[in-house]
Amino acid sequence: MKIAFAATRPTDIGVLAVPVKKDSVATVAINGLDDAAHALVIAAAQGQRFEGEAGTAADAYVQLGGGATRVVLLGVGTGDDAAYERAGGALTARLLTSGATVVTVDLSGADASPIAAARLAAGAAQRAWRYDVYRTKLADNAKPTLESVTIVGAPDGTDAAWAARGAVTHGLSLTRTLVTLPANICYPESFVELVLKEVDGLGLEVTVLDEAAMAELGMGSLLGVSQGSRREARLLALKWNGAGEGDTPLALVGKGVTFDTGGISIKPAAGMEDMKWDMGGAGAVAGAMKALALRKAKVNVIGVMGLVENMPDGNAQRPGDVVTSMSGQTIEVINTDAEGRLVLCDAITWVQQTHKVKTIVDLATLTGAMIVALGSEYGGVFANDDKLADQLLAAGTATGDKLWRFPLGDAYNKLIDSPIADMKNVGPRGGGSITAAQFIQRFVDEGVTWAHLDIAGMVWADKDGPTWGKGATGYGVRLLDRFVADNFES
Repeated sequence: MKIAFAATRPTDIGVLAVPVKKDSVATVAINGLDDAAHALVIAAAQGQRFEGEAGTAADAYVQLGGGATRVVLLGVGTGDDAAYERAGGALTARLLTSGATVVTVDLSGADASPIAAARLAAGAAQRAWRYDVYRTKLADNAKPTLESVTIVGAPDGTDAAWAARGAVTHGLSLTRTLVTLPANICYPESFVELVLKEVDGLGLEVTVLDEAAMAELGMGSLLGVSQGSRREARLLALKWNGAGEGDTPLALVGKGVTFDTGGISIKPAAGMEDMKWDMGGAGAVAGAMKALALRKAKVNVIGVMGLVENMPDGNAQRPGDVVTSMSGQTIEVINTDAEGRLVLCDAITWVQQTHKVKTIVDLATLTGAMIVALGSEYGGVFANDDKLADQLLAAGTATGDKLWRFPLGDAYNKLIDSPIADMKNVGPRGGGSITAAQFIQRFVDEGVTWAHLDIAGMVWADKDGPTWGKGATGYGVRLLDRFVADNFES
């Protein structure tokens, strides 16, 4: 969908949308309407019990410019920036398949900041994302019609604010596409191809390791997960040098299990189709790196994605097998369905050895225990550094990609000691998300600040959200972009 900004209303305004703060419906100004039309809109809104709450909308048809025009009142609550984003999402949700093709949002009577105007545009654009490629018999009245949103009367500075949020919107689109694609289309090799096509020409340095290269480096943990699949594993790294030559202080590392059967420790059949999105962490890293490159972030950062498919063929890893990770540490694989941590540990070792990073944030749809604990309202965050944890929590609050902190400690760490190897890949049933994080922490070098985000409940939604429809949410892209902007850009 096209987003545009203008000083005045275009000739073809299409649907006219006007923001309304909470409890100010009766006094809202709607430029261009005569008294009778204005009264009709207000009466219609009140009849729909519209009070201006953020993310709500009401509409009516009135005479304007010689014809009937649909006027939509958009609730912006108290008028904060986040409320404008919700309003943009609500606008698109209301009109996406309505038959309307053009919308004009008039901010001239609103007290909106440049960031609020940009977030309204971002909410509208992000809520418009759909993936209908495989829907060959979609009814005409179910097809998207909305083509453009023009925002008029936005304050000075909106263009710059939109440039940043537009970049994030493009990153979200990439992440949602990756998470949505079925596993017969998106597997490690094709994941790499799709991402490289999307970021071509953006100035990112690319590294791709195949199985032979990873075997030479000793990545026995990651490759053990992949050995039951006919699809070869890959490690993809995208490096952005926005601060010029010099150190790369930050690494973003994503779990990319493009399909997870559980391996020999096979999952129940019911719901297994959802495991196409077990690469949501890698998808978020790919989208965040695209966003950072598009907005030319002034930071040096590398995004690393460990990509495997976990399948149960005759060559598959068995429960009880012992593998040697790239770090040299040995792992007794008690459960082949606890595979994400086996992928992450080698990816983390690789980025530490090759790029000497000082901070690592990993993202993974890692444990069902996290969904039991937090549902789909928060992702879990574990960290070895309080300052880093606070930075991520703040970024989550600011963007709506919310996080909740969990503990780490020696008592939990002891639960993954193995009698025959350096560690085992699972602990007891209790504290499953914590022992998974403790496992990953064993591969973080001394002096490196690290955080692990368990986002198992966040990458896919069973119902519509403020800026997404049912399905892939794009969780993590906005969070990582804000985290980088607030704490790493010069």
